[in-house]
Amino acid sequence: MRGRSALLLVVATALVCALALPAAASAKTHWLCKPGKADNPCDVSLNTTLLSPTGKRLKVEHIKAPRHPKFDCFYVYPTVSDQKTGVANFHIDPELRSIALYQAARYTSDCRMFAPVYRQNTLASLLGSAHPTPKQTAQIYLDVRDAWRDYLKHYNKGRGVVLMGHSQGSFVLRQLVTKEVDKKPKVRKRLISAVLLGGNVLVKKGKDVGGDFKHVRACRSRSQTGCVIAFSTYGETPPTNAIFGRTGDKGMQVLCTNPAALGGGTARITPIQPREPFAPGTTIAAGITILGVPQPNVSTEWGETPNAYSARCTTGAANALVITPLRGAPVFHPSPDPSWGLHLVDANIALGNLIGLVRHQAAVWLRTH
Repeated sequence: MRGRSALLLVVATALVCALALPAAASAKTHWLCKPGKADNPCDVSLNTTLLSPTGKRLKVEHIKAPRHPKFDCFYVYPTVSDQKTGVANFHIDPELRSIALYQAARYTSDCRMFAPVYRQNTLASLLGSAHPTPKQTAQIYLDVRDAWRDYLKHYNKGRGVVLMGHSQGSFVLRQLVTKEVDKKPKVRKRLISAVLLGGNVLVKKGKDVGGDFKHVRACRSRSQTGCVIAFSTYGETPPTNAIFGRTGDKGMQVLCTNPAALGGGTARITPIQPREPFAPGTTIAAGITILGVPQPNVSTEWGETPNAYSARCTTGAANALVITPLRGAPVFHPSPDPSWGLHLVDANIALGNLIGLVRHQAAVWLRTH
């Protein structure tokens, strides 16, 4: 992972090519996670051990997924594929199973989880050792778009839905929300919220809307629905060459919403992480090692550390979520370098807050729909 120029080139090419080329015929959706699917990486135990910031075991919470969840989640994973080609195929490799566990599975305490496999730009493409064609790159968005349409047609049945993504997944969902949600009032009414992490969601400077989306606003209260939650994580003020939180688009800024304090200010956040190490031997596993993220020493599937960090959104040259460890919590190291910040922990660093937030938003949505 070489840095800013490589990432932005991959993402920009994906979005531009998807706009420029004609849409391909819809294909059968390949599901990574879907209710009732055999060998589903999102179908795991939800039992969780609460830990102190220094890792001391406090108590175990036994959590059961609801038999009939009242809302849905639609998840698009980040760049994780270690396939050597420029774009991945539909094979469910170990890194896909791990990322679904790390970023999506814990939400099944409240929602039905739908996560399509898509032919994403691989890490080899990001590193420059493989070069996808424009047609291949355009297919990235089309795979996700077709899966979304499949979900709406066959599974949604008017239910509320939370969109969630990270990194490449968020870049793709930015386009999906623009084309398939923001412009369509009937679909927009089904949106509980969109959790788009590490994807540089744009708004007009000083505003909560008007960049990527015309109608879907930033979430600024826990009871607001049909809105977007977005941030990228750094352990200190983002450097001048930060990949995330900065934009060169005139009149625009990158959105940062603190999931623990949507209205602004500093608040404490709660990390949740699975006990299982990320797929050993993969590139992302190496990146997590650089970060210095300790695996929870617990017997349950999950370890949760309540209020282990404080978090605030910076303003100015870069808008990002800056975290500070509290009471002996681990200090994370930028990975692979300071320009990336703590990108690899975006989805887990405040997972406790995000789960509680979407649960509350779903309850509000259900009361009004």
